[in-house]
Amino acid sequence: MSIFDGLAAVEEEILKCMKCGNCQAVCPLYQESRREPAVARGKIRLAAAVLEGKLEPTDGLAERFALCLTCLACVASCPSGVKVDRIILAARTVLTQKKGLPFIKKTIFTGLSRPRLFDLGVKTAARLQGLLFKNIEPGKMQPRFPIGLELRRIVPPLAPVPFRDQVAEKHTVERPVATVAFFTGCMTNYLYPEIGQATLRVLKAHGVDVIIPRLQHCCGAPILYNGAADMALEMARSHVDLFGGIQADAIITVCGTCGEAFKHLYPELLEDIPRYSERAREVAAKILDITQFLHKLPFNPKLFRAPELAVTYHQPCHLGRGLGVVQEPLFIIRSIPGVNYLPLKEPARCCGNAGSFSLTHYDMSYQILTRKLKDIEDTGAQLVVTGCPACRMHLTDGLTQEQMPQKVVHTVELLARLLEEK
Repeated sequence: MSIFDGLAAVEEEILKCMKCGNCQAVCPLYQESRREPAVARGKIRLAAAVLEGKLEPTDGLAERFALCLTCLACVASCPSGVKVDRIILAARTVLTQKKGLPFIKKTIFTGLSRPRLFDLGVKTAARLQGLLFKNIEPGKMQPRFPIGLELRRIVPPLAPVPFRDQVAEKHTVERPVATVAFFTGCMTNYLYPEIGQATLRVLKAHGVDVIIPRLQHCCGAPILYNGAADMALEMARSHVDLFGGIQADAIITVCGTCGEAFKHLYPELLEDIPRYSERAREVAAKILDITQFLHKLPFNPKLFRAPELAVTYHQPCHLGRGLGVVQEPLFIIRSIPGVNYLPLKEPARCCGNAGSFSLTHYDMSYQILTRKLKDIEDTGAQLVVTGCPACRMHLTDGLTQEQMPQKVVHTVELLARLLEEK
């Protein structure tokens, strides 16, 4: 039974909770609110009550379960090994089935689940964004009107031309050492095409052939994390068909959440569907973050050179705790001649973005972010490197609002910037 079938699938996880409260020490939401429903222990008790029929699904209950960053900090620190994220997703699925999605989320997710419609919508929005947003400096915009975003919020502009429309589907090099398929993700495709270009350039510099499937689309993670599994089912199947049909040594991602969708959520979602359960696991086995893949090649630091650059690294939650990619980015950053790595005190602490959470709970999200900004400031670094486009966006928002001098780049962007021409 899958977590997307309901709370019965996670009953054993619920029973494992000792109610010790260790999760309080690591939960970013609890540290800001000091409210029991914000922490894992409180949500597990609520999930148990729903499973036992003691609580009926209500809008208030749905909001309690929405107050979770799915940052996995509680999972990593739980002495009983409770997989709290599975309980949260199962509960959200039940509540969505019973109560439905809020109108705005339903509208957005309906668009995401229809790739051609979504692509057309984003491209149209890119042409019209100047009507709703004002440029405050290159690569940064603010809403002109209250359109569901905080007026003070800083966001990147939509790319005039999405990344996948900028490049060919196949890229070959002489005497390739490997062939990879590149899953770009929505943020790289529509907001940060420079991350895609950097990935392509660095892979080719390492002698890798790259395939960028034209028919790929949203991974479906935002929909799945909000409990609307039925809407994401066809998205998962189409990606398993698409990437499962490509002869490649690995499937590269540049976003931990996208990687988690392929590696963990797809096999769970498709486990009871004939033909797809095994294929989903086969695709999942090929998923590698760009830094994982480069580390395995192995990475060649002699290709890069930096003019004495002080760098720190923010570890994205789904990349670090979700996919276990912790040491590879640090190894790569430290290997580059001229780079001075200055570690954060809490590199794995959530920045507060958490996808749609920062849209629906921006004040709390920003409150969590301020702790990360203080940590960045204390390092004295010039540049913040991270492995997640969403983290990059949220960190840039905070650094800009607080008038801090640091810039934020994706790990692979750092590599591309320092790649020496041969």
